[in-house]
Amino acid sequence: MTASRPIRVLVAKPGLDGHDRGAKVVAAALRDAGMEVVYTGLHQTPEMIATAAIQEDVDVVGLSILSGAHMTLFPRVLQLLHEQGRDDVLVTGGGIIPQEDMNTLHRQGVGKLFGPGTSTSDLVRYIQDWFAQRERQEA
Repeated sequence: MTASRPIRVLVAKPGLDGHDRGAKVVAAALRDAGMEVVYTGLHQTPEMIATAAIQEDVDVVGLSILSGAHMTLFPRVLQLLHEQGRDDVLVTGGGIIPQEDMNTLHRQGVGKLFGPGTSTSDLVRYIQDWFAQRERQEA
């Protein structure tokens, strides 16, 4: 499957969590799959993430959260993007997130979330499929 243009993804580490190895592995896998990736680095606020997503005109925001603050951080980034009229951005991500919380976040508009041990190819395929579907709807 080939997109009409490269998919633009912002990978971010919100909050106080200082572990970014997983985020860097994900960013590399997305780049290897032909996506344009912006990695914001550690300790980003939801406001910083949403601002960067808008400035970089990304299609996808991927949050890596290991701190347990996922029920606050995902909805806040989603809200900030919606306030800027960017309802078209997929907010997805992963980390240590219980299935019940994943279900709640999905009902709030967050995309599929991935736990530890997920194959990067699963994430790549999810983003590619989401983008292809969005392009079909816009055509």
